[in-house]
Amino acid sequence: MRRRPAPSGHDMTCRQAVALVTDYLDGALTGEQAALFRAHLAECPHCTEHLAQIQATVAAVGYVGAEDLDPPAWADLIDLYRRWRAGT
Repeated sequence: MRRRPAPSGHDMTCRQAVALVTDYLDGALTGEQAALFRAHLAECPHCTEHLAQIQATVAAVGYVGAEDLDPPAWADLIDLYRRWRAGT
């Protein structure tokens, strides 16, 4: 994973790009964020592949909203996310 700016000088790392994939697909990025994201993709085949994998997953599985989950499943996902964020 690239940790420094790309040769073109844009300021997005792979870690930042991966964190923005969902917002990008949801159309929730600002114009500037979307432009930086697309600039990163233009130079990074790994992040481009990651985006393609997420798009394929969404196409295969569809959308699941929080309201579609029963309370135990919701609690399990929240716990999993918290453990992931904590690095455990």
